[in-house]
Amino acid sequence: MNLETILSICLGIGLASASGFRVFLPVFALSLASYFNVIPLNESWAWIGGLPALISLGVAMVFEIFGYYIPFIDNLLDTIATPLAAIAGFVVMSSTMVDISPTMTTILAIIAGSGSATAFQGLTTTTRLASSVKTAGLGNPVVSTAETGTAITLSSLAIFLPIVAVILVVIIFGVIYWIFKKLK
Repeated sequence: MNLETILSICLGIGLASASGFRVFLPVFALSLASYFNVIPLNESWAWIGGLPALISLGVAMVFEIFGYYIPFIDNLLDTIATPLAAIAGFVVMSSTMVDISPTMTTILAIIAGSGSATAFQGLTTTTRLASSVKTAGLGNPVVSTAETGTAITLSSLAIFLPIVAVILVVIIFGVIYWIFKKLK
């Protein structure tokens, strides 16, 4: 396994994890980075770097981000975000795997991509539910801002410093796990 392969796996894990915080933001970031030739995509997924995908993903990202600031809509988005996060995790992981066999790409995309996206989405859904119950929804904008900020940070790190992104993913998961253990 060469350095390029390791970096593409780290890129995929970082973006997939960010998909657990916001579904469309990391996919948009991937599209933008590919459009400007910052990162290569698997040739089967090259369409993500095209202008139509970039525009569509940008619009979806804006609606998703602002939707999380609207009471009731935020909880509705959480309901549909879990399966969408799994799909987004698969997509970003598959599309970033360069020079890896299709079988290995699919296995990594299912386990690492969909798995990390779904794990973080589950944690964010639980956090939003706890916020809704404890603050009658008044704390949800703070949660939304933190989730969006985390998705932006993870996406940026994944694209420019993929190994650091994976380290941050492990740290975030550890902190969230620690917080939930303290709350019990």
